[in-house]
Amino acid sequence: MCGICGFIDFKSKSNKEILDNMISSLKHRGPDDQGNEIFITEHAMVGLGHTRLSIIDISPSGHQPMSYGHLSIVLNGEIYNYKSIKEDLVIKGHKFISSSDTEVVLHAFAEWGISCVAKFIGMFAFIILNKKTLEVTFVRDRAGVKPLFYYWNNELFIFGSELKALCEHPRFNREIDMAGVGFYFKMGYIPAPFSIYKDTFKLNPGHYGILELKTRKFKIEKYWDVNYFYQQKQLSLGYDEAKFQLEELLKSACNYRMVSDVPVGVFLSGGYDSTAVTSILQKDSTQKIKTFTIGFEEGNNEAPFAKEISKFLGTDHTELICTTREAQATIPLLPYFYDEPFSDSSAIPTILVSKMARSSVTVALSADSGDELFAGYNSYISFNKNIKIIELLKLFDANIIAHIIASVSRFLTMDSHLKCQLNFISSILLAEKSIQASLVREGMLSLYADVFQRIMVNIPYPPEIFSVDSTEFKNPLSVALAIDYKCYMQNDILAKVDRASMSVSLEGREPLVDHRLLEFAARLPIEYKYDGHMTKKIFKDIVHKYVPKEMMNRPKAGFTLPIYDWLRNELSYLIDDFLCKKALDKTGIFNINNVDHYLNQFKKNKLYDESIIWKILQFQMWYAKWIS
Repeated sequence: MCGICGFIDFKSKSNKEILDNMISSLKHRGPDDQGNEIFITEHAMVGLGHTRLSIIDISPSGHQPMSYGHLSIVLNGEIYNYKSIKEDLVIKGHKFISSSDTEVVLHAFAEWGISCVAKFIGMFAFIILNKKTLEVTFVRDRAGVKPLFYYWNNELFIFGSELKALCEHPRFNREIDMAGVGFYFKMGYIPAPFSIYKDTFKLNPGHYGILELKTRKFKIEKYWDVNYFYQQKQLSLGYDEAKFQLEELLKSACNYRMVSDVPVGVFLSGGYDSTAVTSILQKDSTQKIKTFTIGFEEGNNEAPFAKEISKFLGTDHTELICTTREAQATIPLLPYFYDEPFSDSSAIPTILVSKMARSSVTVALSADSGDELFAGYNSYISFNKNIKIIELLKLFDANIIAHIIASVSRFLTMDSHLKCQLNFISSILLAEKSIQASLVREGMLSLYADVFQRIMVNIPYPPEIFSVDSTEFKNPLSVALAIDYKCYMQNDILAKVDRASMSVSLEGREPLVDHRLLEFAARLPIEYKYDGHMTKKIFKDIVHKYVPKEMMNRPKAGFTLPIYDWLRNELSYLIDDFLCKKALDKTGIFNINNVDHYLNQFKKNKLYDESIIWKILQFQMWYAKWIS
């Protein structure tokens, strides 16, 4: 795992000092080594920077930037199947001087061009300069495990693993993009390709971009898409055969993520996803797998469940119960770690468990994506109910029903949750039938438009960016699963784990994000995943082979802390400091009277959606750190 950064300066006014500053800002992503190289062409100055966390081939031969012939590369991530690709390249005459996966990527690109990406099983963001064709290629992995930001303006192209690296360039324009602000308040994060700054973007997962130095044209292409697999013909497999094939894929995905020259552990929460990963790895291991769990004095504490699972499986388990003070002390650090507004409060325990694991290992497996692959969230049950309600209402004249609903909502107060729900249903009924399923799902993940419009000034409610034609999918639930994979998982969960783990120089690996699992799971009959009664059915049945059902049979949980109780009590000073009229006035984006109204409701514990307050607070704390 590493940090990558650099610039392509068509005015050739950048220099090594600027590049060094960019690299230094990413040192937490790779404290073991750093490198830089500047290439001068007749069209532009190209700087490549790298900071290294040594995982595979920890010798100096893995140093980056790395060159082969007319190609130079900086890479962040891991290619788990690099040895088999290397064997193919050796047969074709390639010679290697290291045992690094980076060198394999470089040779693979030389041999097959951009099509080499189809061969990679892993997580990656890499940049390759071709000094012969004068092209720079940018690539991001299929799921979006590894980040890649870029800025393109004023004859300057800057890129990096984190926005803080871009901020180190003196010509980077740190002007807020109001579209990014809108998406943040709608969704709690800023989805790719948008970012918080103008002219600054995230390269979408499953995409690559090519910047031609001669023409200054930057062209982006897609090489992999989740939707494609949900639109394919379903696999004609019986349940038992499907379960067998899925288990084999899970084993392969987990074992690949153990490829390392440094110690590896697993985050174990006691839920199905982390239990699956731990069970599969421990079953055939001659050594005890290192597992890590964090618990809290307050909030949802899964530590006892994880300890029980660990004891049953026989892992080398470490448990840490964090104090309330430790959790609270992490909150002021969030704007620095995440670079842009980010409202998922489970970032706090994720940072703390990463810190604990780093004292024993350099790599930790995080079992994310099981819910998106196998319909594990309870909200999928609600989604199905919502779709049935919409279908029922459509038996009547949609325009008339929508008008009636909207009329009723006018008599409800602005604080009414029902008012927001009715207006949302009305908008769905008036939308094109083919995109109603995707609008329902994205709406379930978003702040209601009514609330958004009350707290924001001169920022329109963002459009749906993940809307898809449901007629191309086998069923509405598949639409929801595809959206969650591309939207929530990528922009929230994977971003959260990447920044949290890398903040302490820990490599986080995601076995359930293996693209082969998505390609298989997407084509399974929907009843194998959710049969109307049990969510995650086929996945749970596999886990029950390793761990008794009785040990797993409990309500779904997750990392939760009593954030809102803290903000009403011992952390109320954060509200006073960042949500006072003077602080809100600085940003110029809030309807201060309405925000104040919601704050008063929050303090009285009468606000139905308390996430509004946390969103505003995290934006204000980010603004204070990076802008004012």
